[in-house]
Amino acid sequence: ETKAGVGFKAGVKEYKLTYYTPDYEPHDHDILAAFRVTPQPGVPPEEAGAAVAAESSTGTWTTVWTDGLTSLDRYKGRCYHIEPVPGEENQFIAYVAYPLDLFEEGSVTNMFTSIVGNVFGFKALRALRLEDLRIPPAYTKTFQGPPHGIQVERDKLNKYGRPLLGCTIKPKLGLSAKNYGRAVYECLRGGLDFTKDDENVNSQPFMRWRDRFLFCAEALFKAQSETGEIKGHYLNATA
Repeated sequence: ETKAGVGFKAGVKEYKLTYYTPDYEPHDHDILAAFRVTPQPGVPPEEAGAAVAAESSTGTWTTVWTDGLTSLDRYKGRCYHIEPVPGEENQFIAYVAYPLDLFEEGSVTNMFTSIVGNVFGFKALRALRLEDLRIPPAYTKTFQGPPHGIQVERDKLNKYGRPLLGCTIKPKLGLSAKNYGRAVYECLRGGLDFTKDDENVNSQPFMRWRDRFLFCAEALFKAQSETGEIKGHYLNATA
């Protein structure tokens, strides 16, 4: 058997040989994560930290020949520092640096799926917790953010010189669309500038999104006609 062939056997190559790089100096554009790791008995902290870096970036449970088709040094996450947690037995803080090219621009979902995805089920660890995360401006600038700010909201509502008054409709779950619209009307008619959906409200069987939209629109226009003021309702339109 060749020496190269031995390296492709499952579990032969330790993660720390590739993903533990204590000499690495993080770049300003790296995403930095601090994990609290509790290794399984017999697993060195360096191996545990390297395993987190590997499984949350380019690594897998064994060496594969397709590793040679890309540049792991460019794309891999790196565990660059490990320190014990004061006062805790067998707990360590593992610091991991990720290159920006690992993440889709402007995608919180992709970033968190990568960093805190399947690593929490990794067998080499008894426990794992993400303690801190540093996201560089180079990445935050890829997020478009809201299309407008408070000034546009004031312009739309024609309200200036005071705080905007609003509320979330309660109970947040269980109301029919008709009764939800009734609550919106009572709030707006009673003096609020706007109402909003709770984040739990989407398009559930008891109140579909389209029905809620129609009843809220009716409530809003009725409150506007009776008060002579512009009113608003913010609907939850997330997937």
